[in-house]
Amino acid sequence: MLSRVAEAIYWMSRYLERAENIARFLDVNWHLTLDTPGGRGEQWMPLVSAMGDHSLFVDRELAGNRKSVIRFLAFDPEYPNSIVNCLARARDNARTIREIIPTEMWEQTNTFYHMVREAARDCETVLNNPYQFCDEVKRRDLTISGIAGDAMSHDEAWDFFRLGRLLERADKTSRILDVKYFILLPHPTDIGSNLDYVQWGALLKAISALEAYRRRHGRIQPERIVEFLLLDHDFPRSVLCCLIKAQECLHAITGTPAGYFANPAEKRIGLLTGDLAYSGLEEIFSAGLHEFTDNLQTRMNLVDTAIYDTFFSTFPAIDAASQQ
Repeated sequence: MLSRVAEAIYWMSRYLERAENIARFLDVNWHLTLDTPGGRGEQWMPLVSAMGDHSLFVDRELAGNRKSVIRFLAFDPEYPNSIVNCLARARDNARTIREIIPTEMWEQTNTFYHMVREAARDCETVLNNPYQFCDEVKRRDLTISGIAGDAMSHDEAWDFFRLGRLLERADKTSRILDVKYFILLPHPTDIGSNLDYVQWGALLKAISALEAYRRRHGRIQPERIVEFLLLDHDFPRSVLCCLIKAQECLHAITGTPAGYFANPAEKRIGLLTGDLAYSGLEEIFSAGLHEFTDNLQTRMNLVDTAIYDTFFSTFPAIDAASQQ
């Protein structure tokens, strides 16, 4: 497979997943404002922090209220990670590889983009109540994911598609967890309060984890939620599960046997997955959850860089042992 084709598939899936995750965050935070008395749920800036773009938002001198944050994350043409820009880039990538992906997949991606662009032209309805828009974004992305799973040959293109989606999902799960624990509570005295439990429930809803968590652990317990979202082997949106599946995708692409590595990408994701798999709650909280997730995000960024250097760069990186 040509590296430009692999890169287009990889980034198409990442941008689609990113758009869906932003919609999830906006939708759940909107419902949180309705469930929390006295306006205490009106905390929108943590969503900007979850995207890692707080400094950009501040530099633009935008207000930190609901409408400003929703417009920034969903429709801002100058913000590269807004939903409309993510879908524009996903569509551009899909257009360059129309001969690789199923026709239905291209049609859905194209329709998806035009739906969001149309909403951006008259966004006042979404700014006042983003529920219907966010629900449509989530459903359309799930439709594309379903088409990919059922209509694409499960070959290298499929592995690159899954690889991008899984790494993006792991990154956003860790970010929203970090924001909830480190930023969202207005005061330390709220820990263990009804407000705290409402927010933890909202976090689980944001990544479609509430039902799966309740079946596994029952009542809301912050420590169990952290363990579930970071270390669970079976829940498809937990960080560890995403990294395990992403590692399998890399090995399927290269043909490297499990337990070995032939390039920097496999080495980095193998080390990260192993370290996370053998981490426990005591280690995480003794290091500090914010510090742990911050380090996790940094290492996932290094995995992204290694994937680019290995598969997409003009001069791909080759492990010295393999070269010999």
